[in-house]
Amino acid sequence: MERTTPLKRNARIRANAIRLLMAAATVGCLAAIALPAQAKYDIPTGAAQSPRYGAQPFTQKMLRFEEFGIRDLPDTACTDCGLLPGPASCGGQPPALALDSFLSGGIHPFPTRESNVSMANPWKPKIEECLRPLAHSVIEGRPPGELFSHQRWDEFFPKVYVQTATTGARGNTGLRDAEQLHGYSVGEFGPGGLYHNTTGTPGFDGTTRGIAVRFHPNLPVQDPEALWTFDGTFPPKLLMARYGYPTLFRHYNALPVDPGANFGFGLHTLTTHEHNGHTPAESDGYTQAFFFPGEFFDYRWPMILAGHDRINTGATDPRAGTPDGSGGITNIRGDWRETMSTHWFHDHMLDFTAQNVYKGSAAMMNYYSSIDRGNEALDCHYENPINVNLCLPSGSALDWGNRDYDVNLMLADKAWDIAGQLFFNIFNLDGFMGDRIVVNWLFKPYMDVRARRYRFRILNGSVSRYFRIALVNESGERVPFHLVANDGNLMEHAVAFPNAQSEDLPTQGIAERYDIIIDFSGHQAGDKLYLVNTLEHRTGKGPKEIVPLDQILSNAYCGGADPEHAESNKCDPGVGKFLEFRVVEFAGQDGSMNPADYVVGKKKMIPLPGFTSQELATARHRTFDFASGAATDTSPWLIKTDGGQGMGMDPHRLSAAPDEGSVEIWHISGGNSSWSHPVHIHFEEGQVLERTLNDISSPPPLWEQWARKDVYRIGGIFDSGDSLSVALRFREFLGTYMEHCHNTQHEDHSMLLRWDIENPGEMIVMPTPEPSWEGVFYNDSFTLPTYKTGDLDYVPEPESGIALASGVALLAALGRWRRRRIGGGR
Repeated sequence: MERTTPLKRNARIRANAIRLLMAAATVGCLAAIALPAQAKYDIPTGAAQSPRYGAQPFTQKMLRFEEFGIRDLPDTACTDCGLLPGPASCGGQPPALALDSFLSGGIHPFPTRESNVSMANPWKPKIEECLRPLAHSVIEGRPPGELFSHQRWDEFFPKVYVQTATTGARGNTGLRDAEQLHGYSVGEFGPGGLYHNTTGTPGFDGTTRGIAVRFHPNLPVQDPEALWTFDGTFPPKLLMARYGYPTLFRHYNALPVDPGANFGFGLHTLTTHEHNGHTPAESDGYTQAFFFPGEFFDYRWPMILAGHDRINTGATDPRAGTPDGSGGITNIRGDWRETMSTHWFHDHMLDFTAQNVYKGSAAMMNYYSSIDRGNEALDCHYENPINVNLCLPSGSALDWGNRDYDVNLMLADKAWDIAGQLFFNIFNLDGFMGDRIVVNWLFKPYMDVRARRYRFRILNGSVSRYFRIALVNESGERVPFHLVANDGNLMEHAVAFPNAQSEDLPTQGIAERYDIIIDFSGHQAGDKLYLVNTLEHRTGKGPKEIVPLDQILSNAYCGGADPEHAESNKCDPGVGKFLEFRVVEFAGQDGSMNPADYVVGKKKMIPLPGFTSQELATARHRTFDFASGAATDTSPWLIKTDGGQGMGMDPHRLSAAPDEGSVEIWHISGGNSSWSHPVHIHFEEGQVLERTLNDISSPPPLWEQWARKDVYRIGGIFDSGDSLSVALRFREFLGTYMEHCHNTQHEDHSMLLRWDIENPGEMIVMPTPEPSWEGVFYNDSFTLPTYKTGDLDYVPEPESGIALASGVALLAALGRWRRRRIGGGR
């Protein structure tokens, strides 16, 4: 059995990518990769400006996300279904109609608790033709045996399933039309509704059939080697998930067998991270648990509330519940204050996360619950005895999951070469910046909106770019709105913007999600509003400064020119308007909640779970310092754990091992004015206790005081600070998770570490999977000396131990911590 190490594999792929890039550059297909020494702005990173092909902003209708569709899992496997169809060539992909026929069929083979190693990879003959003979192969890339078996399989046996394949760009055949909950038959998706026609052009009523993978009608269709997506198609995909319905996500790898068929960037092995589900480790998308073309990986997402084993175990609280499909609620166990809402999932391939996500391996996921039902007209806002359905803007035609006025927005910056094909600079390790902002993969689209309240779930899906978003009208005046969710979590209180701390949304780092409510009812039909990015970058290191809004709207920022037309490298073309709203008359009744009723001093949405004074006083402390390292291709970015030396990523090294059921306080530092890091901790949401800027500690800002988070910004901009402390509670599942910088160029170049949840007293370390074409074996893991103890040099100041009780979010009185130095310090 061949044991291909990550370094050997990465070196081989990187060498091949370099060969392809240099060959392309020789024939003039790519822009120069060397930035002129005098240039002030390196955007796009190491390349010339992306050609527009005459495409103008706000001339195409924004694509709404397309639902994968959810099917009830049958009792047995499909008896007449085939296996994943193979490609005709080493660099090819399955034929479109054959792939769609396969995906629309039943599930085969049937999912199992342990990985299916009894069946061979159906692409084995093609793999042997293209690469080498295989002594063995497997159909499922999940590591074998008990170690990666589905935890509590019978208890959370899947009720529903989805199957999809990551493959190269291709035209949409309407595969998912019948899978949409709305069926293109009701509400705004029905005939006569704003979103019944998917593209705003003839021939697209009630269908996505015929939508091509292109950024604008003026731009070329994307090559299947340049862009990879779920199903290989546009629109981007959305998973509609309900609490209490364990979901099997069967992900097929239908990428080319030849790793060089990648347009110079991206790797054909995959691992899928559901960010940030309360998910067992074997389904979390560990970076070293990747799978190969021809294989599938069964991810089982239990869809339970955190606290399932300890809180509300009798399932008696209707606030901990899920829509039953008939207007009622099915109660579930767990802590309703841990209810989550807006998620996404994306590739997490070791050393190639940035390239694969940039290339298209990303989708969004909406969680539905008794509180966040997606129905704005069912049992709304009753307060005696409790308020269950918050009735966020959505619609009312369906029992749950209405999306008429509930809109997913995935923001990202992209670049393309002179042929109009997606471009990525693999040589830059600081961070890649694109010069064209896309929303749901389209270049600066418009969206029709009714004159009523809307909810927008905004995801920063970039590689390295941060956003700071303003909302303005045609006169350039700021329009008020409310923030109601931060990352995947509805907050205790809505936060109005503008406010005393910020006129616009706070800085939004990579992978952060902000749910906002905009009320268009005060605007007339024909009015236009704009989302504007005010945060400037000059390189991928991090944001540089906030550009005054008047300078952006008057074009003074770019010396009188629109940033889109400004001379290359004279300003950041990512600054400016990026989405236009066109107001349309609304004759209906807006039954959605008014977020102004939930600001501080009024009603609560979801109270913070909080921590007791005893939990904080006895919590284990850990420190993680995100730092630059040696200027090398392998480890330019490092993480120092618990005062030790900086280390690059090794998937075999266990850096921390919290006990299941424990509370810990993690101190995250390393940001400064030059570098920014959006730090992501997998699995559990945390509560920010304090932030530090220039050695001055303070409570978190308004938008974090009332929130639980899974991405924590440090450095580079005033509202991020140099360091922070966050409290976390680890529950329900065991195994291997990750912490990393979500500037994925930093992550891919060693700013990533492994941590495991273990049973108290456990001393056996989980081995590390080693995937290959012939299956997955395991290697031994090793530990840091502090992996159990944490940072023993952290001690509380005398005033620490103040309770962070449920519902208490004003943390000015919270205790501080200091790191004592013993024996000369570290």
